[in-house]
Amino acid sequence: MNKIYLASKSPRRQELLRQLGVAFEPLWPLAEEAEAAEALEVRLPGETPVQYVQRVALAKLQAACERRLSRNLPALPILTADTTVALGSTILGKPADANEACSMLQALSGKTHKVLTAVAVARPESWQPKVVLSRSRVLFARLSITQIREYVATGEPMDKAGAYAYQGGAARFVRKIEGSASGIIGLPLYETAQLLKL
Repeated sequence: MNKIYLASKSPRRQELLRQLGVAFEPLWPLAEEAEAAEALEVRLPGETPVQYVQRVALAKLQAACERRLSRNLPALPILTADTTVALGSTILGKPADANEACSMLQALSGKTHKVLTAVAVARPESWQPKVVLSRSRVLFARLSITQIREYVATGEPMDKAGAYAYQGGAARFVRKIEGSASGIIGLPLYETAQLLKL
């Protein structure tokens, strides 16, 4: 495989793909397409966290395939991913503001939660989508209000599912993980390598 399209703006996913030695071209929504892209992430009634993350990854893939066609780009494999944090059946998405970030971190304090990352790929041979799911469990230490407020004040939680970055300042809150560290960051390397047949 010479190159793929990556339909994700996440710098963390870009770095993890580079770690696998995968060359990629960005296939991002234009400004006028951004609202439609965000709408894909609205949870449907009765949807479980697993159903949600897989549906969103596949919906992003479908949108990226349509984007490639509309831009008349060469046929290359396309990769998308979605990560969500779930506390029981509650999905903790990206916080809307600092108050919501504080509330999410208070909810996670002293508890084990799940981090689910779905990776979807379509290849030019058939464009038949394939999706894999990485499931990890993360145990947070008990956090004081001061710790939470100081972390939120860094701004790091604002574009992260669950209001924290495992690869960033929140690493000091994590007592234990079970599963894929790269999956928690946003792109499970083992599963992605299998999908891309590396």
